[in-house]
Amino acid sequence: MGYAFSKLEMDSGLLDGSSSNDEFSGSPRLNRQLHSLDHDIAQLTKLQSGPHESFSRILQGKRKYPVSTVKMLAGRETNLSKRGRFSSGDCRHVLSKYLPVNGPWVVDQMSTRAYVSQFSADGSLFMAAFQGSQIRIYDVERGWKVQKNIVARSFRWTITDTSLSPDQKHLVYASMSPIVHIVNVGYAAKESLANVTEIHEGLDFSSPDDGGYSFGIFSLKFSTDGREIVAGSSDEDIYVYDLEAKKLSLRISAHASDVNTVCFADETGHLIYSGSDDNFCKVWDRRCFRVKGRPAGVLMGHLEGVTFIDSRGDGRYLISNGKDQAIKLWDIRKMSSNATYYRGHRNSEWDYRWMDYPSQARDLKHPYDQSVATYKGHSVLRTLIRCYFSPEYSTGQKYIYTGSHDSRIYIYDLVTGAHVAKLKHHKSTVRDCSWHPSYPMLVSSSWDGDIVKWESRGGREVPPRANKEILRRTHFY
Repeated sequence: MGYAFSKLEMDSGLLDGSSSNDEFSGSPRLNRQLHSLDHDIAQLTKLQSGPHESFSRILQGKRKYPVSTVKMLAGRETNLSKRGRFSSGDCRHVLSKYLPVNGPWVVDQMSTRAYVSQFSADGSLFMAAFQGSQIRIYDVERGWKVQKNIVARSFRWTITDTSLSPDQKHLVYASMSPIVHIVNVGYAAKESLANVTEIHEGLDFSSPDDGGYSFGIFSLKFSTDGREIVAGSSDEDIYVYDLEAKKLSLRISAHASDVNTVCFADETGHLIYSGSDDNFCKVWDRRCFRVKGRPAGVLMGHLEGVTFIDSRGDGRYLISNGKDQAIKLWDIRKMSSNATYYRGHRNSEWDYRWMDYPSQARDLKHPYDQSVATYKGHSVLRTLIRCYFSPEYSTGQKYIYTGSHDSRIYIYDLVTGAHVAKLKHHKSTVRDCSWHPSYPMLVSSSWDGDIVKWESRGGREVPPRANKEILRRTHFY
């Protein structure tokens, strides 16, 4: 286990997003770009994850030092703010200091590669999918007991993606096949370790026009209302499946290469983000697509294929992981029209599946880069490695995090670009990782077959003071 933090930081269990290690210094250009607050993502992040102005005014005085978490908690005990409770920003400011950097503790060990791992929306369940056809659902609140052990049907090569419905009743999973399977897991409340109680219904994403051509699904997600599934495929298309009508409702000829990642932009379901091996992220507005037949806009900046996209959930910002070894932050208000694209320089002789990234390509810059910020340090090789915004509830989305081919998990400060943490345990590529929506807990999954959890100092539970504050805040609401 390796941590790049000082002894003081480790002893206190808190991190302030900075480090004296040069390896963890942010890009000066990125600092100037976002710290200037010219772009409102920095201001939004500050508002979401910063303490209430009353605390800032009382505790800082005229000196604009960072607000002490210890003083905030002490002030809460004496009702210093005269508001009777912490605000949402106060809670996030406190909780965001307790980063999940300690451990890890092994949750499970399998003999095949772990490809997908995610918490449910409420954090009570965790699911992991493996190349050996197994999907496991763990009950987080009951000591990570394996509640469901599902064996995938008719899958090819590996389980490429899974998604749990918002009500946690249904699980969909995909492989290199046009058939997506949906399983009724019924809140995963009824144990099934022998795979005998689940019915795997096949959802056919192909059409008669395909002429028998078989394609694979790389990415799929439930809509917020649970009525639709969006999917990206190896045939360069995006699909939307209507679960109530039990048929495809939309098929988009979206990209010039594999569509590696798709997601809904927000809870309305109107906007869809997609990323492809053609280097582009695209935005699709379903309200006007049938009239225009083209994307609402294109985001240029990656010099190699896009492996994953995560939406901030506000219909405006997203991040993408790329085979050019970079995460990019985007504002869709800066997207270009569908008129012309510039794909940039691309090394046709380089193949990320078995080659290292060319050293001479690391300094290349896209001449029309539309991204707001770029984050580098991790490596994106061999597989479609994923990246995410940290949870809104506990961190105000002030961090982004990703797995990496070098067997580590990287956490970046969204605004400064600094490497806040680099977690080391795995012996192979970390393809996916997931941050608990409420608590400082992060779970990583690797090609070494390990599922492990990382937590704040103290281990295996929320820091006592933060936990106490969460309970108090609940009483006030």
